Amino acid sequence: MALSEVAGSQQTERDPVVNNFSIMVATKNGSGSQTANTALLRALFKMGIPVTGKNLFPSNIQGLPTWYTIRLSADGFAARRPRSEIVIAMNPATAIEDYAGVEPGGAFLYADDIKMPMDRTDIAHYAIPAKAISIKHEKDPKLRGYVANMVYVGALAHLLGLQLEELESALMYHFKGKRKPVDLNMAVIRASAEHAAANYKKHDPFTVERMNKTDGMLMIDGNTAAALGAIYGGFTFCAWYPITPATSMPEALISFSPGLRTEADGKRTYAIVQAEDELAALGMVIGAGWAGARSVTSTSGPGISLMAEFAGYGYFAEIPAVIWDVQRMGPSTGLPTRVSQGDVLKTYFLGHGDSRHICLIPCDPYECFEFGWKSFDVAERFQTPVFVLSDLDIGMNQWMSKPFDYPDLPQDRGKVLGAEALDRLGGFARYKDVDGDGIPYRTLPGTPHPLAAYFTRGTGHTEKATLSERPADWTGNLDRIRAKFETARAELPQPIVSLADGAEVGLIAYGSAHPAIEEALSRLEQTGLKASYLRVRALPLAESIKDFVAAHKRVYVVEMNDDAQMLQLLRLHLSGVEGDKLRAANLCDGLPLTARWITETILSKEASQ
Repeated sequence: MALSEVAGSQQTERDPVVNNFSIMVATKNGSGSQTANTALLRALFKMGIPVTGKNLFPSNIQGLPTWYTIRLSADGFAARRPRSEIVIAMNPATAIEDYAGVEPGGAFLYADDIKMPMDRTDIAHYAIPAKAISIKHEKDPKLRGYVANMVYVGALAHLLGLQLEELESALMYHFKGKRKPVDLNMAVIRASAEHAAANYKKHDPFTVERMNKTDGMLMIDGNTAAALGAIYGGFTFCAWYPITPATSMPEALISFSPGLRTEADGKRTYAIVQAEDELAALGMVIGAGWAGARSVTSTSGPGISLMAEFAGYGYFAEIPAVIWDVQRMGPSTGLPTRVSQGDVLKTYFLGHGDSRHICLIPCDPYECFEFGWKSFDVAERFQTPVFVLSDLDIGMNQWMSKPFDYPDLPQDRGKVLGAEALDRLGGFARYKDVDGDGIPYRTLPGTPHPLAAYFTRGTGHTEKATLSERPADWTGNLDRIRAKFETARAELPQPIVSLADGAEVGLIAYGSAHPAIEEALSRLEQTGLKASYLRVRALPLAESIKDFVAAHKRVYVVEMNDDAQMLQLLRLHLSGVEGDKLRAANLCDGLPLTARWITETILSKEASQ
């Protein structure tokens, strides 16, 4: 009797679990499993099932373990789950760990050459003849490891009831309609599905059925969405240096810009430069912003460290630029392929001396697109570098998204004086607050007027941009810049608030914690605990946050860093009046937050009141 029959027969029959479970595939980095996993993801998406795909990969090039998780949720929840119901083990190095991690009642699919004890009676077992089928269908030994991944796709398709036509369509999309690789992979998938039909007796309850909850939706990662947002926002210059997990953002700019930003005569309306390091990248971007370009760069924590001096210069000289920080785990090199929200304080205060930067904080690819174009408007409106705080989970993983909305406003170039305005005014003072909002007027280099020129200074200066080390000029300039940021506080994207009637507890979160919070709110309500929710979308913090905190007895700040960084900013913002209501609910383990952890943490803290 097959091991699948022995182990599976010891399980109690259960009602079908339809479109509501997680699949985890354990392979080796560089083994070519990405094609197989994305084909599964896209096929399920095309069936109308809400899905997300998360890749947990090592920080080397090839050979170490990697795990890819697909979550199906009929309710549309997108957060990571702590354990998976279906685990596919193709890597002997992690098979024991993977086996132990299967959710009770789940299913374990494994390459049949993996030899280890399998004595769990609470899960179903299915052996996959990966080598035998791949040898039969691929004569080139160098390619067999790649097509072997399609063996688990076929076996899983049979077990779940996933139609092979959907997989073929997904592969056609992946290979851009090239029939030869599609036919090769589909032959392996069909052979595996036929083997499964002939040899597996299904002992698990998991199945898929068509839905209509993905109609009109996209599957996209946040870095690609950010790049598209920058393109539609009119970017004209990008300088960057490769770093995980931000590299795919400029790579997407390189991919999409020729088709979207090239004029009829073939002239490109943009420039993209790979710099020698992050310091040089931001130097170029600041220079381009000074010259009037809509300029952007992307990096992660170590790159932000190198950008500190130029960021401070841009702040004090008041030069627009956009910096995407796709956050990863630190300090130091840290865990380059793991996620955190550890750069909040760093980016907000980046630079020596007194500086506070505007930060936009998207929670998903849709907002990555929105802030991709809106960040240019903010940078030019307030004449300052703007940081967009994304992270690895948003930036590199696959998410469902509603279609992006074309920018509904004309570009806001801010207070730029042309030749006609200079004629009318008879001149201007570069660093003078004329309108009482702290924002001065500027001219762009090349403006054809003798009064357009001024000295751009990172040193002390007067309102007219002349050199000054007088205390009154220094403090006056900083006071005006501070007033500019108070103006920004009300004009930046405001928090999204969901109030629960009668709730004594409030939750505050931001960025990629949002999907887990949404699901946790539902779980908390099922336990009888009502909680309101405020999602921060920008720094400096909005005044409305004070009202939210005042309306609740206890407010938990949920975030992915070890120092409760947003909590610290909130306490500064509340100036001690309501700060004692704020409680930390933070976790920093390199993985996206789960609804289970949030729910259990809040309930535990509430029980101790």
